[in-house]
Order: sequence, then C-alpha cells, then structure tokens
Amino acid sequence: MSRIGKKTIIIPQGVTVTLSDDILLIKGPRGEEKFTIPKGIKVLIENNKIRIQPIKEDKNIKALWGTTRALINNIINGLTMGFSKQLVLDGVGYRISIEGKKLVLKVGFINTIDLDIPEDLNLSIDKNILTISGNSKEKVGQFAAKVRAVKPVEPYKGKGFHYIDEHVRRKAGKKLATASG
Repeated sequence: MSRIGKKTIIIPQGVTVTLSDDILLIKGPRGEEKFTIPKGIKVLIENNKIRIQPIKEDKNIKALWGTTRALINNIINGLTMGFSKQLVLDGVGYRISIEGKKLVLKVGFINTIDLDIPEDLNLSIDKNILTISGNSKEKVGQFAAKVRAVKPVEPYKGKGFHYIDEHVRRKAGKKLATASG
C-alpha cells in the first residue's frame, strides 16, 4: 500500500477542481492547469478534499498511485504559492544577465552561453544569485538543472553554479596534497 497515495489532498480557498472523464482541471489564483489521470487510478472529489484510489491491486497501478497524488498536490501548491529555486554563481569574472527572453551566462568560456527562458517561468537576479520561480515544480527544477549543468561547481576553488542551500565539499589543492605525502 502506498503511504503517500492514501493521504487526502485538501483543496485550499480560491482553488476549484473539476473532473471530467480522465482530465482534472485545476484553477487557482496563479492560473489553471490540466492533469490527465492515468488508467487504473480513480480520483474522488468530496467536501473540498481529493482522494486517490487504485481501481485494482496491480504492481504498476500501485506505482502510479502515490505518484499521481504527488503530482496533483504539486499542481495545487504551484497554483496557490508557486515554486522557486535559487542558484548562486561563484567565480571571479563570472556574470549573469537577462536580455529580453534570454539568460546570458559569462562563466569562463570563450563565448557567452544564451539560454531561452521558458514562457511560464520568472527569473530575477540579485548580485550573483539567480532566482527561478513559476507554477510548475517540474519546469522550475528542470530549468535550474539546465542552468547548473552549464558550469557546475568545482571542488577546488568552488567556482560555478550551486544551489543556495547546497554544501560544496572542498578538496585540498595540489600543494597541500604533496606536502603531507
């Protein structure tokens, strides 16, 4: 049995959820989103609560049970509060800027790296901290991972992108390694 799938989702004030066939339409203060319910999963809406149930006991359906509940909960949270990730860029001469619909990264390569900003994401820059925010947890995380993949933090000098709450393990350099050996 799925512990996550058993939990009910409470629908907050200002959010409406309608079910038609296998499509769940969720409207909130920050927009609206559609979710297609996988086959073998039943969604019940009653008294401002959503319950997810499997139709039959099957290994594949049990796997989708908790996942479906988590995805619906993430959509509701995204339409009420939104999601955000913060990336820190460390390194001498490294720069981030937004030019139109592009994120321009100057991170030690010969050319600048231009990344297209998706329509439904908002980006803001405060010194060397890039904040990515939006309604979809998946899209925010995916774009943050894409930016971080351009120049991931390296362990010797700590240069590159890292999440604001990420601890970067630093390694001893060449001098310290030969001095002790």
